[in-house]
Amino acid sequence: MAESTDAMNAGAHPLDVLVPDPSGKPPLCDEERFAEILASIVADEAPRLFAVVEEYGRRVDARIAGWGLAFAERAEVVSIDGALRMKLNTPEEALRGFGFGSHITARLVWFDPDAATPELDDSAADES
Repeated sequence: MAESTDAMNAGAHPLDVLVPDPSGKPPLCDEERFAEILASIVADEAPRLFAVVEEYGRRVDARIAGWGLAFAERAEVVSIDGALRMKLNTPEEALRGFGFGSHITARLVWFDPDAATPELDDSAADES
């Protein structure tokens, strides 16, 4: 315990005693390459984004009721109003929490950035 007290007295963070000190080790690479490595790790490990959509009737109307993140081993969902948060084994398990009676069914929709509605340029709108 004296060692951790000494570290705290020397101005070190109290949690430093739990992590090996990297001070004497050289960097793996330059900053640009390290940023590339980190970007690759993030891209490889990024969760998939999905929406839970409540469908009214049979394609009569629909609304996004919640958003979720699908990780490799689990999923998490938050309702639009923030009142409901779910930790699940799979994204599909969220559907049980969003159906309502016999007129509203829940549907899982995976986010596709290419499906976004293109924004109209103000100048193009003025010309028409």
